[in-house]
Amino acid sequence: MLRRCTVLAGGFLIASCDVNQAAPPGSTGGIAAVASGGSAPSTGVTGGTSSFGGQPTGGAANASPTSGGAPSSGQVGGSAAGGAAGTAGTAGSNATGGAAAPPVVSMVGKPYKFPQNKRSAFCSYPAAVDPNQAKLAYERWKTELVTSEGAGDALRVRRPANEEDTTVSEGIAYGMILAVTMDDQTTFDQLWKYSQKYLNGNGLMNWRISAAGEVTGGGAATDADEDMAWALALADLKWGGMGSLDQPYVELAKTQIQRIWDHEIVHDWGELLNAGDSWNGAIVFNPSYFAPNQYRLFGRLTGKVDDWNKVIDKGYEILEKAMRPDFGNADNGLIAAWTDAEGVPHGPFDGAPTHYQYDSARIPFRIGMDYCEFGEPRAKAYLDKINSFFAGIGAAQIVDGYDLNGMPRAENPDAQSALFVGAAGVAAMSDPRFKTLMDDTWTLLVSKEMTPPSYYYNLSWQVFSLLMMSGNLFDYGLHE
Repeated sequence: MLRRCTVLAGGFLIASCDVNQAAPPGSTGGIAAVASGGSAPSTGVTGGTSSFGGQPTGGAANASPTSGGAPSSGQVGGSAAGGAAGTAGTAGSNATGGAAAPPVVSMVGKPYKFPQNKRSAFCSYPAAVDPNQAKLAYERWKTELVTSEGAGDALRVRRPANEEDTTVSEGIAYGMILAVTMDDQTTFDQLWKYSQKYLNGNGLMNWRISAAGEVTGGGAATDADEDMAWALALADLKWGGMGSLDQPYVELAKTQIQRIWDHEIVHDWGELLNAGDSWNGAIVFNPSYFAPNQYRLFGRLTGKVDDWNKVIDKGYEILEKAMRPDFGNADNGLIAAWTDAEGVPHGPFDGAPTHYQYDSARIPFRIGMDYCEFGEPRAKAYLDKINSFFAGIGAAQIVDGYDLNGMPRAENPDAQSALFVGAAGVAAMSDPRFKTLMDDTWTLLVSKEMTPPSYYYNLSWQVFSLLMMSGNLFDYGLHE
């Protein structure tokens, strides 16, 4: 969990920082242990049930992108043929190929259940993949982290033990993505209702709430806001309508996207994704917030494809600039947690990390999603670097922190992190050359406890990784 701050000084928000600490709660053991009991449910946990099935069948070949229209994703058992992503474009252009689609009013009408049994035309999957491992992981996550305590008539995602049972907007967003993926509409709606209790003046959720329901971290965090918007769009795709909410999912998604555009995109800097809405004019880029696959959906949903393509282009431009010989990371993909608009490591507050740590470790995952969905050449160029680095180390040796030059800088030398391992596995899906890395990360995710230093954070990313690597965290409906 990154450290966000709430007190302004010297042009930056530097006080009330939330530090990622250790000590998971009493639950021990890997996912397999959950099948035989697990912890008792948190008070008030409710929700719909999921429909589960067997392993995904078939699987598309790793086809090389060819120029043409939009990807024809979501096939089972086929290989990609034509209609894939466009050839690599020049700097500053959107390289997905094909003409912009007309505005999408709603994406209702393509319901699906978990598992979706669909695979990316661009990515490969672990040999031992079993989506039911993702089911078990979600059940554990929900049992241990979703609660009505301190949430009133809603539900929240708590950060237990050493994180004082607080809730952060990021956790609500994670929960919404997981709930819509797992067809758990009741939990989804109740998490969104919780977020709406703690809006700031821009209509975005304040980033940290105490267990008692008090705002202890003011200002919005862009990663949470965009993940919520994406989850709402997926809810429209999956369920349509409005569930138990007061507006249709699609309208809530469009409103949330507009608020992000108005308050968290810096238009004077070429549509740069800022880290939040309360930085007092400062340019604060967190590379792990950059989620290009989401922005492609945002553009189509709002009819502003060109605008959101500029956000994509700017983000990839900064990522490329962030890997330089003088940083020691030109070829390894280890990007700093915080940078300026030129990709230069730059902590926005005292003590902010600028190495590859618990923020940065999300970058391979987010960029991996863009490649698996859209075959983006700029994503592939980045993934090749980070894959070569982690393949050279081996899955079992991945630690939770690195200097930009690749030297280990573990926060917890005696334990692995589900985020670091899982994100490396998702990145490895992009190229069969890294099959061993992909297979080994899957095995670790389903057999080993990897939840330091933040139990909530690592458990969430464990579920994300298992869903992505089993073909279930993918916006197929956008391409159909």
